[in-house]
Amino acid sequence: MSIKLLLFIFGLSLFTGCVSVEQRKPVAAPATKAEQEKAQQVAMQAVPEKKRYKRKVALGRFTNETNYGRSLLTDDDFNRIGKQAGDMLSARLVQSEQFLVFERPDIAAIKRESHYLKEQNLIGVDALIVGAVTEFGRSVTGKSGFLSSTKIQVAKAKVDIRLVDTRTGHAFFSATGSGQASSEVGEVMGFGTKANYDATLNDRAIGAAITDVVSRIIAKLSERPWRTDILDVQDQQIFISGGASQGIKVGDTLRIMKPGKTVKSRQTGFDIALPASEAGRIQVAALFGDNETNQGAVCTLTSGTLPSEWTTLFVTEE
Repeated sequence: MSIKLLLFIFGLSLFTGCVSVEQRKPVAAPATKAEQEKAQQVAMQAVPEKKRYKRKVALGRFTNETNYGRSLLTDDDFNRIGKQAGDMLSARLVQSEQFLVFERPDIAAIKRESHYLKEQNLIGVDALIVGAVTEFGRSVTGKSGFLSSTKIQVAKAKVDIRLVDTRTGHAFFSATGSGQASSEVGEVMGFGTKANYDATLNDRAIGAAITDVVSRIIAKLSERPWRTDILDVQDQQIFISGGASQGIKVGDTLRIMKPGKTVKSRQTGFDIALPASEAGRIQVAALFGDNETNQGAVCTLTSGTLPSEWTTLFVTEE
């Protein structure tokens, strides 16, 4: 055996002797899986569930402000796109199960909402929704080869929506949604699908635009504080508007609020209500009514005092 080989073997043995393999031992978890799941359930139960009463919203005018089909359709047919967008938005809001949606199809202007409330005995709402289809159009593109051809139909739509405070007429939120839909057909050597006009693309494009904006609308409407009014006071019973359809349950605790003084801002010219103060608390003892238009709750006073001029007071969630 050569000297070089002996030196190589000797050096290799020294190297391997210096190398150690670290063996990690499994470390037991501080708690078993069952104990961890139980602790998570206890933690979740410790957080009180926040009450969310349904807000009341009205869907007002929804128009078609585009030039699509303006020269070919009558006024009623021309606004079909706007009515369709309004119907889709109304359906989405109802499906969310967070709102009571009322129709105001004949409102010509925001100021007429107050006329509806006073003269036509309609339910007052927390917000009025108005909107328009502001962009709509279709295009057809395609390409042809030696033995094949394709044709793509595309419909695009854009909607603008505003939320209006019915008490002041102030538009406090706006959002834009856009969407498109397309279909593609092709032929090879004369065989394949014929590229006829696809009318469903219009519906799908408008639906996509509504879907694009509806989550932001729902989020903003949910931020609006829930409130209702006192209907009557009889002996020790306080009758308020709103019942089961809004999510009110027997045993719920509500706050009676006294409105703050209204002053006019010299900066903006708007009337500004100073913060309301709590006058007392009530607990729901019973519910009455059979639909959202006539439901109410019978409450008892649990703290505070109810002034003789209670008609200016309002009720909010705890």
